[in-house]
Amino acid sequence: MTSQEIRQKFLDYFKSKDHLIVPSAPIVLKDDPTLMFSNSGMTQFKDFFLGYKTPAAPRIADTQKCLRVSGKHNDLDDVGRDTYHHTMFEMLGNWSFGDYFKKNAIAFAWELLTEVYGIPKENLYVTIFEGDASENLDRDQDAYDYWKAVISEDRIINGNKKDNFWEMGASGPCGPCSEIHVDLRSEEEKAKVSGLELVNNDHPQVVEIWNLVFMQYNRKADGSLENLPAKHIDTGMGFERLCMALQGKSSNYDTDVFTPLIAKVEELSGKKYTGILEEEKDIAIRVVVDHIRAVSFAIADGQLPSNGGAGYVIRRILRRGISYSYRFLDMKEPFLYKLVAVLQEQMGKFFPELEKQGKLVSEVIRSEEESFLRTIENGLIRVEKLIQQTIAAQSKVLPTEEVFELYDTYGFPDDLTRIIAEEKGLTIDEKGFEVALNEQKQRSKADSAQKVYDWVTLEEREENFVGYDQIETETYITRYRKVENKDGEFYQVVLSNSPFYPEGGGQVGDKGVLENATESFEVLETKKENGLVVSLINGLPKDAGAVFYAKVNATDRKNSQANHSVTHLLHEALRDVLGTHVEQKGSYVGPDYLRFDFSHFNKMTEEELALIEEKVNAKIKESIALQEFRNIPIKEAIDKGAMALFGEKYGDSVRMIQFGSSKELCGGTHVKNTSEIGHFKINSESSAAAGIRRIEAISGDKSEEYFKNLEKQIIELSQLLKSKDVVKSTEKLIEENASLKSEVDALKKEKAKGEISEWKNSYEQKGDKQLLVKKTSLDAGSVKDLVFQLKKEIPTSVTVILSDADGKPMITVGVSDDLASSYQAGAIVKDLAKEIQGGGGGNPGFATAGGKNLDGLENAYQKALSL
Repeated sequence: MTSQEIRQKFLDYFKSKDHLIVPSAPIVLKDDPTLMFSNSGMTQFKDFFLGYKTPAAPRIADTQKCLRVSGKHNDLDDVGRDTYHHTMFEMLGNWSFGDYFKKNAIAFAWELLTEVYGIPKENLYVTIFEGDASENLDRDQDAYDYWKAVISEDRIINGNKKDNFWEMGASGPCGPCSEIHVDLRSEEEKAKVSGLELVNNDHPQVVEIWNLVFMQYNRKADGSLENLPAKHIDTGMGFERLCMALQGKSSNYDTDVFTPLIAKVEELSGKKYTGILEEEKDIAIRVVVDHIRAVSFAIADGQLPSNGGAGYVIRRILRRGISYSYRFLDMKEPFLYKLVAVLQEQMGKFFPELEKQGKLVSEVIRSEEESFLRTIENGLIRVEKLIQQTIAAQSKVLPTEEVFELYDTYGFPDDLTRIIAEEKGLTIDEKGFEVALNEQKQRSKADSAQKVYDWVTLEEREENFVGYDQIETETYITRYRKVENKDGEFYQVVLSNSPFYPEGGGQVGDKGVLENATESFEVLETKKENGLVVSLINGLPKDAGAVFYAKVNATDRKNSQANHSVTHLLHEALRDVLGTHVEQKGSYVGPDYLRFDFSHFNKMTEEELALIEEKVNAKIKESIALQEFRNIPIKEAIDKGAMALFGEKYGDSVRMIQFGSSKELCGGTHVKNTSEIGHFKINSESSAAAGIRRIEAISGDKSEEYFKNLEKQIIELSQLLKSKDVVKSTEKLIEENASLKSEVDALKKEKAKGEISEWKNSYEQKGDKQLLVKKTSLDAGSVKDLVFQLKKEIPTSVTVILSDADGKPMITVGVSDDLASSYQAGAIVKDLAKEIQGGGGGNPGFATAGGKNLDGLENAYQKALSL
């Protein structure tokens, strides 16, 4: 049975049991502050479990893309080193929202595994929750009774809270669970040791295959449990492990989920995969084929690699794959991007985003490979210098500070530094490196640390967002909770009627004021959490139950919505001018400016940018009225021509924004008429990533300010130049300046000629070597030319020039080629630069350093004389 058939059988089975089959949610989460990625099948249904939203059907099934590389569920370090852990994996799942519970969930699982898939019953074991006295939780007797009706009681195992009480995170929906484990060992091995002894003991062939979670509690921030509004079923079966069981393999990597990718890696690298666990080459191949899946799906869902947040995690996964292939597969050129086509062939039918975004995914990965391989090559040069300095200092341990700098600042893999050092008979200070790494992590945690208390619920009222129609309204606080972070103590509030737009769709959240007759609080930000509009205020009212008046900052809202509306017009204009391949890949919409990322593979020309501006401003001048379809079925919106963005999860009903021919699904706030935008002005066009261009622009009040400032500058220039024709006058100045610069350069050369004759005669004999230490006021360019000339003409010499040109200290060191093995210009300049509070570098024959302390040149001079 192929993996595609296995996946389809699962979906067909649950469809026959009256489950609605839904598509996978994006792997990257954009509206959940507690998670970066979907780390389980239930993530997209969390609001249903909490009672914030109503599902489309009481029974649902799907296959969900999941990623576990950060936080509580972190499998990254295990990937490649065993047969069954992955970063990205598929989770087959079936859900019941207040419909069936334990009895049916157990019956469905047993029937599918043993009768549909045909797994021998004697190969299966199940676990149940044994209870936990500390939380007043009893043993799950119901699950035990339902299981013993279909499986021998000696195959039902009690499990502790760690293994059999499922929690999504530190807070949120949770409940007891029942795991199904499969024993894939040979009959001979089973005869020696019972599978009972190996369940939950990390045996590679006695593995958990399916987890049935009986969702009935909500874990609060204070650690206590409360009952959910209704009981639910949440199951998750590891697709890759299921394929291993049904295809009779002993490793997930031996199934057809991975073998086509492995075959391609073998073809590209010339290395043969043997499946040996400890073989570094085989570990590298497993890492590569696992990581390419995770990275490809994340990019297809709209998350580009970057230096922060979810983008940093994706970049880290990709760089781990590149590092392994560089070190153990001898792949010194980009090649991972060539695996994307294989992945499309395997999974494109079930996950159409791979087909749609394939070219973009390949280009982004190729660009990241090129960049990181350059980082590795540059790092190798730095490591070599570090090794030479360590040997020169007669040490056997590379200095911790420099090793950590290579890793932290330059992104060079620490394990690669370790391997190269060991080849030269050196080591790194492992303990010191770990200390530095932990200190960095602690600093990062401290910066982002936030303690969130439980909600305090006041009078039960409806909680509505009214901000599309009102920016001021009378309201009540329905619930509040305290938040503590490095900036102090704040309170999050939910209002019965909130005019504050919550951050989303690229648009920043509203700020404003929440006040009553006696108190006033600043609204610092507004976000959406679990379907609730949550505003952060700078204090707690004395009477939180009083009537309040909520007022949005009207100026910021006006400018933000002008920028948001103009992004829609910009998107349409880009597709008109560049082609329909253009798709939005990210945006920022604030009161001061807008940023719009889109798929396009070439730098835009000045003519294209001018045409885009012209088209957008023409739409603004047309005074096109907003047509808002606030609650329209998604199919109807798509049929009307609305643009839906990949990576976004849309419900059955959506909001469509239309300005003439521009139609997009959007939840943001917008102008009532395009004339309110005023004027659109592009500030810059640049590359955001491979295949992604970025436009930054202004509109509304900011564009008006821009032209006023421009006019003011022209008036001031006219006055300075004493001419109304500033262009002609500036051209004349440029010509005069070029003429004067030529004269100055000629004088500098004459001065330098005079200097070099004197310098040649000023070398001091130091044994069999010659040393020149000289102060000058020549500029850096002249000094460089002279030092290169001297180190060629004066054998066995070291030249140190200390310059104070333009009032800035500069040290230049030259070492003649015949001394390069004994003296390193970079090491010398680094030592001398300490005296001028600076730093620098170069190569063994030439190096420079700048600094802050001009007075320190004298100390550097004396120090240089002792060389």
